[in-house]
Amino acid sequence: MDSALVIELATQALWITVLVAAPLLVVALGVGLAIGIIQAATSINEATLSFIPKLLAIAVTLAVVGGWQIATMVDYTRALFLRIPTLFT
Repeated sequence: MDSALVIELATQALWITVLVAAPLLVVALGVGLAIGIIQAATSINEATLSFIPKLLAIAVTLAVVGGWQIATMVDYTRALFLRIPTLFT
């Protein structure tokens, strides 16, 4: 196994990680930003106020894109397992 193959496998793993995590992180960021703006506009300084909306938004997002996330991870894992016999030749 040469260094180019290791770099390729690491790049693929990081890319899949970004693809799978991005929807949840973007939604959490958007909801947190919206709640932060509302808190700044109304002068409500409660740190726990954004927790429930973020939790609900992430739950809805997970319900919507969860199947795609699992399918992406399964496809990547299956491809990686099928590639194992060729890695050490």
